[in-house]
Amino acid sequence: MATILLVDDSATVLMSISGILAKAGYSVETAASAAEGLAKFNSGMKPNLLITDLNMPGMNGIEFIREVRKLPACKFMPILFLTTESQQERRTEAKAAGASGWLVKPATSDSLLNTIKAVIR
Repeated sequence: MATILLVDDSATVLMSISGILAKAGYSVETAASAAEGLAKFNSGMKPNLLITDLNMPGMNGIEFIREVRKLPACKFMPILFLTTESQQERRTEAKAAGASGWLVKPATSDSLLNTIKAVIR
């Protein structure tokens, strides 16, 4: 079973997306901030996929991805953005930071699961 780390400052998003992922058979870990997500990585967590929000207080999603990509175990891990942002400039910035894909909220469960299946091998 693949493990997915979901990082979002919205408790509602964490709960709803976690439910969709768990129902689809994934093991889900959550973090309410980029700092909390980094702490999970630094304590040895090695998820198969990271899904993160872009706009979070403190460290935003792009800064978070840059930090995650510095970790040797995370260089090739797929990372998806799940965000309300849809501007091409932000997508380009995210891709340069190391994002593998981008989903705009609210994402349907089908689009979310299909994208996950495409990036988890």
